[in-house]
Amino acid sequence: MSKLDPDCIFCKIITNDIPSYTVYEDDDVKAFLDISQGTPGHTLVIPKIHVANIFEYDEQLAATVFAKIPMIARAIQAANPAIKGMNIVNNNGEVAYQSVFHSHFHLVPRYTSKDDFGMFFKDNSANYTPEQLTEIQESINSHLGD
Repeated sequence: MSKLDPDCIFCKIITNDIPSYTVYEDDDVKAFLDISQGTPGHTLVIPKIHVANIFEYDEQLAATVFAKIPMIARAIQAANPAIKGMNIVNNNGEVAYQSVFHSHFHLVPRYTSKDDFGMFFKDNSANYTPEQLTEIQESINSHLGD
């Protein structure tokens, strides 16, 4: 294992300097219960190298980390028959509500639409013309592969 930040709380969890309720671990990934337990079974999946956010992933790290998420999600669901769905959330940057700057994915089991978790997406479609959407699309397309 390489590239850990000695000041990072998640790196300290990786090295077992801080205890965690680990549900899965291999050479590349660690998954453990989020101490806040937004809903029962709320689990964090982290790479075992320090990367601040998704913008620092290369293709290999993405393939390695993302490949484990469905397996861990299925295990969480199988552990509790009351789970009806799951939100998988990845916040990148302070403005996107990232509070620990070691990349992590929240697997939040959902039991009902009235459980202790919520997300909100506002419909802003009326604020954009087809030309503006085309401009955004083309700008993104021009940077693929960067």
